[in-house]
Amino acid sequence: MALKVCGVDSRRHEHFRAWVFGFFGFIKPQKYYQVEMEAVAGYLQKLAGEGKAIWQVRQAEEALRVFFQEVEPSIWAKQWAGDMCRGLDFGVQGIECRVPEGLAWENPAIMPRPPTAQGTAQFIGRRDTGELPEKYRDFFSLIEAALRAERYAYRTEQTYLEWARRFLIFSSVATRGELAWEAAKEYLDYLTLVRRVSAGTQNQALSALQFVFNRVLKQQSGGKQELKRAPQTRRVPTVMTREEVAGLLGLLEGQGKLMAELMYGAGLRVAECMRLRVKDVDFGNRYIVVRAGKGDKDRLTPLPDRLIGPIEEQLVRCKARWDADRKLGLDGVFLPGALSVKSRNAGKEWGWFWLFPSENLSMDPWTQVERRHHLDANGVQKLVKRAALRAGLTKPVTPHTFRHSFATHLLEAGADIRTVQDLLGHSDVSTTMIYTHVMNRPGLPVRSPLDSLPTPIVA
Repeated sequence: MALKVCGVDSRRHEHFRAWVFGFFGFIKPQKYYQVEMEAVAGYLQKLAGEGKAIWQVRQAEEALRVFFQEVEPSIWAKQWAGDMCRGLDFGVQGIECRVPEGLAWENPAIMPRPPTAQGTAQFIGRRDTGELPEKYRDFFSLIEAALRAERYAYRTEQTYLEWARRFLIFSSVATRGELAWEAAKEYLDYLTLVRRVSAGTQNQALSALQFVFNRVLKQQSGGKQELKRAPQTRRVPTVMTREEVAGLLGLLEGQGKLMAELMYGAGLRVAECMRLRVKDVDFGNRYIVVRAGKGDKDRLTPLPDRLIGPIEEQLVRCKARWDADRKLGLDGVFLPGALSVKSRNAGKEWGWFWLFPSENLSMDPWTQVERRHHLDANGVQKLVKRAALRAGLTKPVTPHTFRHSFATHLLEAGADIRTVQDLLGHSDVSTTMIYTHVMNRPGLPVRSPLDSLPTPIVA
């Protein structure tokens, strides 16, 4: 579908799929959602080193571009530069390549290497990818233990560990005692000048390295002012019209539709929607409790009247699964903080069960206990992406677009911006100001935009 939408000749579809599958084999044991642009460049260089013609390497690049921008959107793929083939080592420069008829790319006669960027000479031959050397394993375990002692969220823990792993590979120090903040500054400059990461990614790496030096190495770390900063651009969020939202929701069905309706009708992030529990839906007061949202904050958001019936039906299905788990004697669901210690059986209670439980059991990465978790957010992202393609939407639509649309449509309806700020869980009203497309009119009651769509949602 994505190849067709992108206008790729149907005669080339099998070739494009073959390049993508070849890339999957190249990055093993990593998964496609764990890689970044550097892995793509390495794959293209491998093809060039194997003697592939330049037009073939270009075709492989275009296949991966479609995959990472249209099928499985990645943040880094939005910054995909032009022709990555330029600068690859094809062995002999200036080779004439015959391009088969029907391909859209020009016949490259010469592929010169790009000049070295200013200030990057010291990074030649250095990298931050590959296997972590065995000598760093003990130190890596200390970082993991420190993150868990500080009660960081699991996703934050995994992100920080990944940056720590990359930094250790890049620094290549012989012992832990040789690690100094100057090495961290050098790595952060490498991210900006060589890998050309966004400002947000550089800030994420900075936070991870500050944790390593402050909490594990007990050294003083530096701040942002010491770094060569990546350019920061304030992006305007993608917002769907009410008609587009209604059309997109009409193409979904089952649990996927209910989750999308909740993200739009209550302004939920995809992770917040996945983590909803039975007790978080208050039918009597007509609100949803979002617990431990971004910044570990709780908030209330409206429960759309239109979703009361579908949620009640979902609860009936969840109750059947919960009953089956209890009969099988399975461990209860994951509980936040130390609640599992304070109340050992709380995880087996109906109120703590997931609103969207997974069909399969999985291993808890912290306790190594097999239990039932909630649905994976990746599945929802794929559903929404496919529905957007079927709806013919050209704008980039993800589950988070529903949240952007929720905020914008409330403001357009006259809701006060500070009320919208509270509903979204923003710490600063300036974050919410990006949704200000119309003048706000304080004092109007807030009603979910899902209840005012122009056409009924067909079940």
